[in-house]
Amino acid sequence: MSAASRTTLLAAGAAVAALTLSACTSGGTSGGGDTNLVTGKEGIATAAKDERAQAPELSGETLDGKQLSTGDYRGKVVVLNFWGSWCGPCRIEAKNFEKVYKDIKDQGVQFVGVNTRDTSVTPALAFEKEQGITFPSLYDPTGKLMLRFEKGTLNPQLIPSTLVIDRDGKIAARALSALSEDKLRGMIEPVLAEK
Repeated sequence: MSAASRTTLLAAGAAVAALTLSACTSGGTSGGGDTNLVTGKEGIATAAKDERAQAPELSGETLDGKQLSTGDYRGKVVVLNFWGSWCGPCRIEAKNFEKVYKDIKDQGVQFVGVNTRDTSVTPALAFEKEQGITFPSLYDPTGKLMLRFEKGTLNPQLIPSTLVIDRDGKIAARALSALSEDKLRGMIEPVLAEK
């Protein structure tokens, strides 16, 4: 191998290492940009009501072939959960999400899953059946819906991720890891209490 080839290979390796390390960060400015989200001691990031960024409208086909748009839920608190059937931590948190959803869905809250990087709907539907999930999930095999958010809001390498969108369509809270039932409720309840 020539010296030039070794140098190119080393440079490529360094770039991959840098990308890998940057994917492990969290907080208001992960990946650049300023989302006004401040990470608290529980790993939950929140933004003050008057400093929240607008969430993009997500739309497309659900796992069961229906059309869904998050814009249809304006006026409700929306909980977006990015997950994949291949993701171990997603399995751990799924039943927590379903329990909280059943408990509060009649209080002006809508849960929407975003299934990402599953190459077909078959494993995703099997995951939902196994976990007893009853709220809808958009099918996003390439992760393009995650990329609609302002830079720094989500990290495509960190699945599961959860956002709580307030009644005005703005990002109120974010978690970049699996959530217990208590942590999930703790993310939603302050936003639900807002008038």
